[in-house]
Amino acid sequence: MFDHILISRCFLGDKVRYNSETIQLKHPLLTLWHKQNRLIAICPEVSGGLPVPREPAEQQPDSDKVITVSGIDVTEAFNFGAKQALTLCRKHKIRFAIMKESSPSCGSTLIYDGSFSNQKVPGQGVTTKILTQEGIQVFSENNLQDLSVLLDK
Repeated sequence: MFDHILISRCFLGDKVRYNSETIQLKHPLLTLWHKQNRLIAICPEVSGGLPVPREPAEQQPDSDKVITVSGIDVTEAFNFGAKQALTLCRKHKIRFAIMKESSPSCGSTLIYDGSFSNQKVPGQGVTTKILTQEGIQVFSENNLQDLSVLLDK
């Protein structure tokens, strides 16, 4: 039996990003995992009730708030979407996730700094924080090979 992997829907070419652009991730490992029916997809922001397209949002420094570029607090939607992702992981006994780096939901090592100036800082997105607190290892498009080594151990 293969481990299932939670994956950001944007990597599968779904139009779920804030600007409705597609960023399908093409990688031999993803192709293999897709053929093996390992991938369980979610966009936490859409699952949290946010529309596509939507305003850019960033986590605010020294707080748990996520605010759009026009100042709207979307923290509740981000938290709800993160809980939906965790529910999927529990349902499918998922131990690993592949999430979009730098996203305010999915960033695993970097997020935008909250100033909407395109500056990144070390940190985790709202969903990634919840997943890692539950012991789920989160990877990004930058370290799929590291995940490959851990699968089915």
